[in-house]
Amino acid sequence: MRRTVFVLSTILFASCAVLYARANSTQEKPGSTEPKMSPEDAARKNPVSPTPEGLAEARKFFGYNCAMCHGKSGDGKGDLVADMKLELRDWRDAAALEKVTDGELFWIISNGKGKMPGEGDRTPEKTRWNFVNLVRSFAKKGAADKPKTETPPS
Repeated sequence: MRRTVFVLSTILFASCAVLYARANSTQEKPGSTEPKMSPEDAARKNPVSPTPEGLAEARKFFGYNCAMCHGKSGDGKGDLVADMKLELRDWRDAAALEKVTDGELFWIISNGKGKMPGEGDRTPEKTRWNFVNLVRSFAKKGAADKPKTETPPS
């Protein structure tokens, strides 16, 4: 009898904890208290030039923290996308990022967006700027990988 009561109370407690977490999730609430990007944030210029070393550092951290959702090549088809019901951009397509400034990318990487947690204080600022360079490099690499359309002979 005690065991049954213990199991039922554990299930009830777990259910309440899940419901409480969902109700208090700032990432899923409309009008949430998520930080807002300012025009100054969006206008920031990337002070870090892309280098092979910087891209390698960013790629290492990307593999640990980002690829599970964004995919190893930035295609937006990571292992967790289906489980979390996410719709992510394919960064290999230059059009997906053409209207996004480096400042906006940096802000999103730093503060997060939606279900994505921000890197904030966990990652040095220079590394976050290298993440911006890495995201931009996916489109450059993707453009080279796409087959060129042949023009019909005249």
